[in-house]
Amino acid sequence: MRFLVYDRLLGFGDDYWIEDDRGTKVFLVDGKALRLRDTWELKDTQGRVLVDIHQKMLALRDTMVLQRGGEPLATIRRKRLSLLRNHYRVSLADGSELDVSGKILDREFAVEYDGELLAVISRRWLTVRDTYGVEVVREDADPALLIAVAVCVIHLAEKERGD
Repeated sequence: MRFLVYDRLLGFGDDYWIEDDRGTKVFLVDGKALRLRDTWELKDTQGRVLVDIHQKMLALRDTMVLQRGGEPLATIRRKRLSLLRNHYRVSLADGSELDVSGKILDREFAVEYDGELLAVISRRWLTVRDTYGVEVVREDADPALLIAVAVCVIHLAEKERGD
């Protein structure tokens, strides 16, 4: 499964569609403006909220929180000792973890679970300049979760670069 995400997605207060590789709208990202923290909702085509994404307000390190149906889904933060590459840890509510590493700001990175590849985020196979792809490798993986993770780590990396 391949999805196309437009970089302008990280603008707040606007809505953006994520399309599949056939150009069909699949997910809507609803940016919430005028909030104290960075906030989005990832919705399906019927307007149902699949994942609520927001920045954790009181944290020592920048942290993004994902929720589904009002329940915790995941917490995302940069690994403490990751000098050579961008490296983020996604702590899922069930206690398991996803590992995100690569060149985040270049939109070239991977999401793994226990050493197994779940998704590849890349600009390599695209010709549209401000677009990157999320290719979900495993059929049993949750595309909404993986897209939300990609959006969060890119946001965290850009925020860190700006500091």
